[in-house]
Amino acid sequence: MSDSEIIDLLIVGGGINGVGIARDAAGRGLKVVLCEQDDLASHTSSASSKLIHGGLRYLEYYEFRLVREALIERENLLQAAPHIIWPLRFILPHSPEQRPAWLIRTGLFLYDHLGGRKRLPGSRSIDMKTDPAAAPLKAGVVKAFSYADCWVEDSRLVVLNAMDAAERGAEILTRTRCTEARNDGGLWQATLASNRGVPVRQIRARALVNAAGPWVSDFLEKRLQRQTDSKVRQVKGSHVVVKKLFDHDSPYILQNPDGRIIFAIPYEHEFTLIGTTDKEVHGDVAGIEIDDEEIDYLLGSVNRYFETSVTPKDIVWSYAGVRPLYDDAKGNASAVTRDYVFDLQASEGQAPLLSIFGGKLTTYRKLAEHALEQLQPVMGFEKGAWTVGAPLPGGDIDDANFDAFAKNVQEKWNWLPKTLAQRYARAYGTRMERLIGTAATLDDLGEHFGGDLYEAEVRYLMSVEWALTDDDILWRRSKLGLHVDDETAARLRAWLGRNADLDMPA
Repeated sequence: MSDSEIIDLLIVGGGINGVGIARDAAGRGLKVVLCEQDDLASHTSSASSKLIHGGLRYLEYYEFRLVREALIERENLLQAAPHIIWPLRFILPHSPEQRPAWLIRTGLFLYDHLGGRKRLPGSRSIDMKTDPAAAPLKAGVVKAFSYADCWVEDSRLVVLNAMDAAERGAEILTRTRCTEARNDGGLWQATLASNRGVPVRQIRARALVNAAGPWVSDFLEKRLQRQTDSKVRQVKGSHVVVKKLFDHDSPYILQNPDGRIIFAIPYEHEFTLIGTTDKEVHGDVAGIEIDDEEIDYLLGSVNRYFETSVTPKDIVWSYAGVRPLYDDAKGNASAVTRDYVFDLQASEGQAPLLSIFGGKLTTYRKLAEHALEQLQPVMGFEKGAWTVGAPLPGGDIDDANFDAFAKNVQEKWNWLPKTLAQRYARAYGTRMERLIGTAATLDDLGEHFGGDLYEAEVRYLMSVEWALTDDDILWRRSKLGLHVDDETAARLRAWLGRNADLDMPA
C-alpha cells in the first residue's frame, strides 16, 4: 500500500487482540495495516498460562457472561486450530480447609453446562486412592475432581491470526512504531517509523484501533493526545519452568490458602510449567521480569502439594507478562475482571478511534467480532461476522482430528525422525507441507543447527511468519530455546546474520 492510498483501518498493536481484529477486518474486505513496535506476541500474548479455558475461578466473581463466552469459544478454537490447541484433563485436589466440596461440585456443574459443551468430557469426582494422578502428591489428598480445558501455543496463535490477515490482504508491519496520529479532515494521519531502516511512512486511515495492550493508555494520552474515563490496570503474571514433576499428561490446579489457584502443567515433554501470579505493577512495563516474592509464592504452592520439593535452583526458565486489564476498581488484583471493554470515540466529521481494554486469549475471536460490530455503524462497511468455523492457517485438518493427521504425517514423510515429524505437525499443521517443500531427506532441509532445527524451518519462519531474530525463532515461534544448547543458538545467530536480507511476508 502506498502512502497516498487511504486505508480503512490502522491497528496499533500486534498482540492477540490486534491480530484478531486485523484478520476479521481483512476478511470483511477492509484495507488494513497493523503495526507492532516489536515482534508479534512479544509481550502479554506470549506470557500467558497457555490455556484456552472458560476460567473456572471467574465463577466465584459471578462473571457468568465471560465464562459462558469463553467456554463457547473454547469449542470454536479447538475446531479452528487443532494443531496448536488440544484438550487437557485437569486434576483439582480437594483441600477441605479451603473451598468446600459442594462448592467445587456446583462450580464444575456450571462449568460443564454454561457453554454448550460438545467435544470435551464432563467433570467428575476421582478417587485419589486409586487414580495415578495421586502418585506425585503428598499423602493426605484422598479426593479430587477432574475437568477438561484446552492447551494453546499462545504466540503461535497470534502468528497464525496475522498470517490469515495477511493472506486476506492486510499489511502486517512488525518492528514498526506509530509515533503520532492526528485526526484531520475525517481521516487519521499517522506516522509509522520502522526500526529496520525502512523510511518513515505516512498512513491515512478511515479509522484507528488502539490495541496496544499494556500501553493502551500511554498511546491514547501521549501519541494521540486523547483522554478517556476508561483506565487500564496493569497486573503482572509470572511463571516458572522446572524439570517435570510427574510423568502423566494431566495438569493440576492447586488451591492456595489465600484463595488463589496455581497451575502445574506438563510442558514441552520434559518440564512442568508453574503459574501464575497476580501482582499489580505501575510505570514502564517493558522488559518486566519475575521477582523473588513471586518465585517463593509459586514454589511454595507446588511444595505444599507435591512430594518432590523444588527450589529456585531447579528453575530452568521463567517469564512474566503484564495483563492490561480494565480497571473496574476492585481492590484485589486477582478479582479484577478479565472481560474486555471498548472505548469508542466517534463524532461527526471525525474519524473513529476504538481502544481495547482487557481481554484474554480465549475470547480474542469474539472480541474482534464485537470490535467490528462497534465500527460498522460509523464506517459503513457491509460484510458481517465470518470467523466462527473458519480454520486458522494449518488448521484445515479433516474433522479436526489431529491424531489421524499426525499418523498420516509420519507415513507420508517417513524419513523424518518421529519427534521432528510430531513437532512439525503440531506447530504447522497442514502448512508443514510448505515448509518441507520438495525435501526427501534430512540433508534436503539444509543446514542443521543442532537439535531438530534445520535451515528449511528457519527460512519458512522468516519468509512467512515475520521471524527475524533467534529469540523470535527459539522462544516465540517455537520453544526450542528450552531444548537446544548455546552452540546451536550461536550457529543460528550467525546464519541469521548472513541472511538478514531474506524476504519478509508482504
